[in-house]
Amino acid sequence: MHYVTSGQGPVVILIHGLFGDLDNLKALGKELEPNFTVVRVDVLNHGNSPKVSSMDYSSLAASMAELIEEVVPPGEHSAILIGHSMGGKIAMATALCNPEKVGKLIVADIAPVAYQSRHDKVFAALESMPLTEIKDRRQALAHMQTCGIDDGTAQFLLKSLTRTENGFTWKMNLVGLKQSYSDIISWPDFNKSYQGPCLFIRGGDSDYVTAEYRQAIIKQFPMVKAKTIEGTGHWLHAQKANIFNRIVNDFLHK
Repeated sequence: MHYVTSGQGPVVILIHGLFGDLDNLKALGKELEPNFTVVRVDVLNHGNSPKVSSMDYSSLAASMAELIEEVVPPGEHSAILIGHSMGGKIAMATALCNPEKVGKLIVADIAPVAYQSRHDKVFAALESMPLTEIKDRRQALAHMQTCGIDDGTAQFLLKSLTRTENGFTWKMNLVGLKQSYSDIISWPDFNKSYQGPCLFIRGGDSDYVTAEYRQAIIKQFPMVKAKTIEGTGHWLHAQKANIFNRIVNDFLHK
């Protein structure tokens, strides 16, 4: 996987969500740099990472375990994983499959459960973007709005739009993501639990982590602590960045 490294100290790996890239958690990374070596990754099929045909969580966990071995200095054996949404699932899968490689785990607004499809409109908007016809990002934004995508989501998605000699292209591998979407929203039965320190942070207005998922979380992550950031939805790390970053910092320094 493609990644960038900054800071110094114990290794923290930041893992973004679906349709994102390594810049999504950049603000958190800057907050952590004085005390941690921060590794921001492009998940497979995103950003500058390789294109793959399968994104099941066992495979993604194996890739993350390899990355941990690569970035953790000799003599150390584990990294701290922080993931948002799909990135949170990757972090959880890695902790369950390779607990000795994960010192602490922070999961932002996602649960270890299968979800119903909720990105059909987004895929339709991305796939229908006239990449060779649009002249600038203003026209790209107008297309997203025409497809019924709200401004905040559209601006987030357009971060993956990049200019080429023939117009624009998506940095993310849309074909691979659509092929893998059923795996991305699912959750395997690992039949394991992670006994290390774990923090779940949810948005107060989000429906991604609800009371019905409580037992699934506790069963797989029995040492879990939980925080809710009121007045935020699924993009809690961006909507109230200062509060989110403080909660993360407090947990890591305990």
